[in-house]
Amino acid sequence: MAAKEIGKVKVTLVRSMVSHPEDQRVTLRALGLRKIRQSVIKDNTPSIAGMIFKVKHLVEVEEV
Repeated sequence: MAAKEIGKVKVTLVRSMVSHPEDQRVTLRALGLRKIRQSVIKDNTPSIAGMIFKVKHLVEVEEV
């Protein structure tokens, strides 16, 4: 039985996390985003998708 291929997503911080709730800032840090225009590539898992959904107004997401 072959393992399912997990896709990758590129997440880029496009808006400042200043003046946003602490839980959203912590989520961005957990994703590995610290500076505006910084990008990270993550596996497209349900947990990562949930984190992205929580801060979707601050980031840009594209499939890799």
